[in-house]
Amino acid sequence: MKDKKSFLSGLAVGMSIVIFVNIVFIGFRIAMGMTGHSNLGMNQKVNKILAYLNRFYVDKIDEVALEEGMYKGLVAGVGDPYTTYMSKEEFEDFQTETTGRYAGIGVVVSVDQTDQLITVVSPFEGSPGAEAGLIPGDKIIKVNDFEVTGDDLNEAVSMMKGPAGTKVKLTVYRKSEFKTFDVEITRANIDYPTVSHKMLDGNIGYIKIVSFDEVTYDQFMTAYKDLTSKGQKGLIIDLRNNPGGLLSIVTKIADQLLPEGMIVYTEDKNGKKDTYLSDANEIKVPLVILVNQNSASASEILSGAVKDHNKGKLVGTTTFGKGLVQSIYPLGDGSAIKITISKYYTPSGVCIQGIGIEPDYVVELPDDLKSKLTLDEKEDIQLKKALEVIKEQL
Repeated sequence: MKDKKSFLSGLAVGMSIVIFVNIVFIGFRIAMGMTGHSNLGMNQKVNKILAYLNRFYVDKIDEVALEEGMYKGLVAGVGDPYTTYMSKEEFEDFQTETTGRYAGIGVVVSVDQTDQLITVVSPFEGSPGAEAGLIPGDKIIKVNDFEVTGDDLNEAVSMMKGPAGTKVKLTVYRKSEFKTFDVEITRANIDYPTVSHKMLDGNIGYIKIVSFDEVTYDQFMTAYKDLTSKGQKGLIIDLRNNPGGLLSIVTKIADQLLPEGMIVYTEDKNGKKDTYLSDANEIKVPLVILVNQNSASASEILSGAVKDHNKGKLVGTTTFGKGLVQSIYPLGDGSAIKITISKYYTPSGVCIQGIGIEPDYVVELPDDLKSKLTLDEKEDIQLKKALEVIKEQL
């Protein structure tokens, strides 16, 4: 699992987290029972800190930035990278990303937990980022000459977005080549395809899903129907480098593939469970799911359900291991907090948090191929194995 370091573990450009969006205002309060400290004591301490800053800090203080930083620090204190505070601008960006439509460079990024750097996960094919030569594993260390780290993920994502036709400069470190370079990218409107498909030799259908966003289910069904109309005899779904997405979308797709039964269930700290079920309609051809160390969250929900139902085989490497569910709580002023509220479990009752899902057939790509955005069918040994597994079932 050493290659997990090249993977994201946070928010992606274009939405990469399993969430439930709760349109509920819960307000902002610090409860004594939660913190172990009284509101009075905390307020006094905050006031003292502000007084010292106002009296002694050498430069002019940006009061808005100071307030926003306080909120971020408070939420960060729980020690969970998936539990975060979002300013009004960040929350607007977040909501835009869940639709799968925005203006930017078309690159999924997040924080590499091994070095705390913003890391390219998967540029969308044909996007400005891909055309500029960005590849998975690239580290973005500056945006428009401003240094950025994992702590600045949301700010960096916002800076990479902007009106179509405008430019953004990135400073990139490419570890595989031990070099740092600048690249100027022209932003474009990204109504990105989260799903692509084709027919492989032997009438084996192939569908690649890069993330589970609002547009993904319709795109998946379009691809699936097209392959079915062309007489597909088996189906390969490629979830490699897919960081996840919306729970509502992945369960709809799983419902199309699985027999009647459980897809996934979640459980909160009080033991309350929510169960997601599939109906009796299911895919009628052999199925293989391609996964790797960068397949996370919603990707693991689909992979785990297929494996537990014995509906298909998994080929590749052990998945990332993100079995946590986040919920969004608007704060009434346009900002919001995202809180990890529960864990999810596969139909067999396994929580894969920190563990991942082991494929039925372990196939490692050579090191020189792991960072390539697209692989030629002749060099993609994981895809070759998937084809072999499917053809054995025909």
